[in-house]
Amino acid sequence: MSAKRLQHSRISLAFHALRAGEGRPLLLLHGLGERSPRSVPDEARDWPGPVFALDFTGHGESQVPDGGGYTAELLMGDADAALRELGEATLLGRGLGAYIALLLAGARPESVRGAILCDGLGLAGGGREPGSSSVVFANPGAVSPPDPFALAELARDVRPPDYATAFVRQATQLSGLEQPITVACADRPEWLEAVMKEPGVAEAPAAEALASYASV
Repeated sequence: MSAKRLQHSRISLAFHALRAGEGRPLLLLHGLGERSPRSVPDEARDWPGPVFALDFTGHGESQVPDGGGYTAELLMGDADAALRELGEATLLGRGLGAYIALLLAGARPESVRGAILCDGLGLAGGGREPGSSSVVFANPGAVSPPDPFALAELARDVRPPDYATAFVRQATQLSGLEQPITVACADRPEWLEAVMKEPGVAEAPAAEALASYASV
């Protein structure tokens, strides 16, 4: 099945319907340098509603912009375009997609009905503070996507712990869910350690968390 096209600013995004169904959708957000799965992953096979997946800017079948300029906030805008299409959804994010799921849960607490954070590429980011400035030189012969600029820039994306926890607090205060964020990660970078200390953040395997959110 060909992907539906969504527009985020000047970028055309690939939005995949992996399974039809009734009820609240599940939205999958992939890791850095990856693309959406072509079928429903094992941990989500018991989700009762439809399942969708989004290719971030510069990844999969989504458009590759000229000259880079990637940030986590840019990708949050991608995910927000998918959320607007769905109306509301539960999020399952891997790696970089887990961080984006956290940001979107805080930015759109009434529309995100639970966000599950899983291990994957790009989970750690670039630490809590900017590193030394440098110019990214992409390989002009590289096969794209993923965009080499995305790999270079998002791997160094700054992740201050207090920035991440600000989004957690927005989610916990405004979502109406007792535990709007669930961590299913074995890897715990500094920003995620801070998130885990916040009230309203649960810890559970992804399949267990999905079953819990399916009932709310």
